[in-house]
Amino acid sequence: MDGVIVDSEPFWQKAEREVFTSLGVEITDELRRITQRMTTNEVTRFWFKRNPWKNKGIEEVENMVIDRVIELIELENCLIPGVVDTIKELKSRGVKLALATNSPYRIIPKVLNKMNIIKDFETISSAEFEKKGKPEPYIYLSTLQKLNEKADNCIVIEDSNSGIIAANKAGIKVIAFTNGGKNLITENFDFKIPSFENVDYTIFESVK
Repeated sequence: MDGVIVDSEPFWQKAEREVFTSLGVEITDELRRITQRMTTNEVTRFWFKRNPWKNKGIEEVENMVIDRVIELIELENCLIPGVVDTIKELKSRGVKLALATNSPYRIIPKVLNKMNIIKDFETISSAEFEKKGKPEPYIYLSTLQKLNEKADNCIVIEDSNSGIIAANKAGIKVIAFTNGGKNLITENFDFKIPSFENVDYTIFESVK
């Protein structure tokens, strides 16, 4: 979701810095890059391990971060240009859509309802309920089960190397969303979309 539907990464950076520094954790850009594609729970445990705080549990601190991100999403526009029109067009062409994200589950409806696209998805999955998030394939394997589809009849849009690795492990074809070159993709992918404002829909013809 983040990086494909919305560009909320700056909100996560802001929220994590505010919350963790308030607990006495020293946030460095170098370590922050390590946590960038982790789940919120994994990020919280990462910082706690390096600088344990007192009087608040892991889950409480995790929810503090999520609450702050939700506030920022509701206040500011972070929609990826062209993505809503792309979703609506794919839906009109009979393509089944599913969302599989590392984002916490309770943040997902906040984003999708704001964009008025929640009803366009057949199923929604959060890595919060999986053994591990991306780059492990569990969330994609769960989504295939929910859709009752085989991997070779599906295609994934991913903006990150960790997401592409997860899709590759699950045996699903990958479209790399490069966002005009902003996303540095080094893993193997099958197709590329630089922008959702100019999409070649023939890419999706094999997954109806």
